[in-house]
Amino acid sequence: MSASRSVSAAPLVFHLVPHTHWDREWYLPRAAFLARLVALLDDLVARLEREPDYRAFLLDGQTVHVEDYLRVRPAMRERLRALVRDGRLQVGPWYVLADEQIPAAESLLRNLLLGAADAAALGRRLEVLYSPDAFGHPAAWPALAAEFGIGYGALWRGLGTAPGQGDLVRWRAADGAEVLVYHLPPDGYEVGAALPADPARLARAWPPLRDGLVARASTRHVVVLVGADHHAAHPDVPALRDALAALEAGRGTGAEVRVSRLDDALRAAAVEHPRVPVLAGELRWSYGYTWTLQGVHGTRAHLKRRNAAAELALERWAEPLAALAAHLRRPGGTDRRDLLAHAWRALVRTHFHDTLGGCASDAVALAAERRLADVEAYAREVARAGVFELAGHDADAVREGAADGPALLLWNPAARGRAGIVVADVSWFRRDVFVGPPGGRVPRTAPPAPAFGLRDAEGRVVPVQVLGRRDALERRDAPRHYPDLDAVEVVRVAFRAPAVGGLALARLTPDTVGAEPVLAAQDAVRVHGRTLANDLVEVTVARDGTLELRDRRSGERYPGLLGAELGGDVGDTYTFAAPADDRPARMSGPVAVRALAEGPLVGALAVEGAIASARGSVALRVTVQLQAGSPLVRVTLELDNAARDARLRLRFPTGLAGVAARAGAQFGAVTRPPVAVSPADYPRETPVATTPAHRFVAAARAGRGLALLAPGFFEYEWTRAGELLFTVFRAVGELSKADLPTRPGHAGWAMPTPLAQCPGPDRLQLALLPAGAPPAFEDAGLLSAWEDAFLPLRPLWLRETTMGTLPASGIELAGEGLVFSALKPAEHGDALVLRCWNASDRAVEGAWHFPAPVGRAARTRADETELAPLPLADGGRTVPFIAAPHAIVTVRVEG
Repeated sequence: MSASRSVSAAPLVFHLVPHTHWDREWYLPRAAFLARLVALLDDLVARLEREPDYRAFLLDGQTVHVEDYLRVRPAMRERLRALVRDGRLQVGPWYVLADEQIPAAESLLRNLLLGAADAAALGRRLEVLYSPDAFGHPAAWPALAAEFGIGYGALWRGLGTAPGQGDLVRWRAADGAEVLVYHLPPDGYEVGAALPADPARLARAWPPLRDGLVARASTRHVVVLVGADHHAAHPDVPALRDALAALEAGRGTGAEVRVSRLDDALRAAAVEHPRVPVLAGELRWSYGYTWTLQGVHGTRAHLKRRNAAAELALERWAEPLAALAAHLRRPGGTDRRDLLAHAWRALVRTHFHDTLGGCASDAVALAAERRLADVEAYAREVARAGVFELAGHDADAVREGAADGPALLLWNPAARGRAGIVVADVSWFRRDVFVGPPGGRVPRTAPPAPAFGLRDAEGRVVPVQVLGRRDALERRDAPRHYPDLDAVEVVRVAFRAPAVGGLALARLTPDTVGAEPVLAAQDAVRVHGRTLANDLVEVTVARDGTLELRDRRSGERYPGLLGAELGGDVGDTYTFAAPADDRPARMSGPVAVRALAEGPLVGALAVEGAIASARGSVALRVTVQLQAGSPLVRVTLELDNAARDARLRLRFPTGLAGVAARAGAQFGAVTRPPVAVSPADYPRETPVATTPAHRFVAAARAGRGLALLAPGFFEYEWTRAGELLFTVFRAVGELSKADLPTRPGHAGWAMPTPLAQCPGPDRLQLALLPAGAPPAFEDAGLLSAWEDAFLPLRPLWLRETTMGTLPASGIELAGEGLVFSALKPAEHGDALVLRCWNASDRAVEGAWHFPAPVGRAARTRADETELAPLPLADGGRTVPFIAAPHAIVTVRVEG
């Protein structure tokens, strides 16, 4: 019995919580599990309706199962609503039980927003942030709970035990938000699955389970979860309660046995004000307590990268453009909230922990890729429609002969004004391509693309650098016309864009003046053989294909960067395992190097080579790019994998031995020293040296520093020698193995997963940033650099347009240390919702600046519950606010 329990003489209360943990898809595809779910819920609904003593059932903390069931059984909606409203069937607060470390910050919020909407429609939600099977939890988890008004949590993996720690802890986020967390026992949510209602069998099964639960109880309230993976409801919970009560009466303990809701049980425990440990930071370490399974972070890495691209497409392209189009083009702005919600649901369904973790069957992985392709298509169409609406472009009018000429639109997805180098594809008509019977039609033709420059809104010439030309087919669509298909010449150009306001559109028009870029010599990108340089940095390709980076501002050199190495991996989708005496193979020189662009605005080199080993080969093509005036070294890696049972990583020696690395996370960052443990101390599961990151990993000391940036989630290792290793992929062929040296025993059902070997082509983008002066190398500065690398000004070329005056759509965020997170339509009402978070340890005076007065502003939670009105300044064009240290700040603006 824990120390906090020993001071209480009150009798114990055992709370039986019937439940099921239901993976929507895992070793079987969704359709198979759905067919079984329908049978479970048919039985459960009937059982709850006829047995009042079967007080409640926990439907796994997510609402997606109700959504799935009602698609099959729509006539059951009112019966389900009655059970949820009465607290008999517990749903939410999540939409799906996601992997909590891989999705982006906004994705976790949208998961909870969707769950909140579903639960509200059903009448009630579970007031516990229930995470029974996620493979670890981010440091922002308590803040997420607070943003949705949830005071309790329950989790399993990622949290071990310490002396004096019982089944309850308080977990504190960096912003000070706290949640009282129930920590599941070592056997997890299935601890009471086998409890029989038969008194004779129960008398043998109950004592060891009881003793273990009571020994770790922080109060007299003891939770007993009754259920397991894909288990139908316990057939006779009232009889089980009565039999347990009889056993307790026979022991003379005076203990009470109840059938409870999980939130009721935790609320009862909280009333006793238990003195429990207070935790802070991420929870990723439950080795020796239960399996943590952190190897999933490198499994099916291409799927995780595609998910990150889909997240950004919704979060930073489609959603803000749709919100601005509806808000700024009144009357006539189109409300696309339902379509955006549909797209977010498709995306978040892919975040189910086994799916996005990659520890699922190949059929599930293929279905996830199809969902992500759908999300990308939704995002493209919504973003395109938003741009057209904001710009006043009418595709039908163009087809009917009302075109004004070509234009290049620029969208700034950052909440700050930016200029910089833009790379755009500009197409020029060459020939009609007819579809259908010719019918005597004669195709129009045109000469090759002329030399051209661009002009900004003030008529100033914007010179271009031509990067390449190619022939292509281009289809133009219009709502009331068949598509128009043309053969075109596509000219890829680079140019120095004029400043574009935050979250704003700008327009350039082509001018066939043939102007060439004119830059000061120190500002231009120069290419000499195997070296790229601008006024800030210099990059040289070595004979073995690695890069040497020199920071020309400080003189610091970083040799040996981007060293590709292929090692063995005899593990499974859950767990990495290196072969005995593994010696990784490296790309051997000399490699082929050629110039792709020679400045002055953009310089690029292509490096081609291969790695060959007994595990197979990997062909590599690396493109290294510099832009004028930027210290970012942009890297594109294209590969073709023919290796099996292998792990491909990129090595970045930083020369910063003994320094802790700082890694981006959801709504924050985490400082992590190198992982150094003895496998002998963890016989049940060897801790991994790799760790998860979002968007960046950086280390610095005394003017020397290097950051690795990526578009979204990635896995890395930080060594004692100051080397950063980036996981490109883990190639494994089994869902689960039983004989791993790093994890004895199956973590899932054994089945082949040949697609988890990651065969064939793949492509990824990275960027390197040497340390500049603070605050550029602090978290907010690194995330600004990340925006410049992966969310630059986005061009959209229109060969013919019908545009009026662009709306003054710039919305900008002020406040040093504040990081933009979202601009979205409000869930309800005609309003905009803006979100940022404070990356600093100090309170920040922030402000949103608008191009025109707003009518009203209010601070809200992330669930858009209003907290307090906000003042307006500058004639209603500015909304000031205070962001507490590390706080998430959501603002609703009307009018």
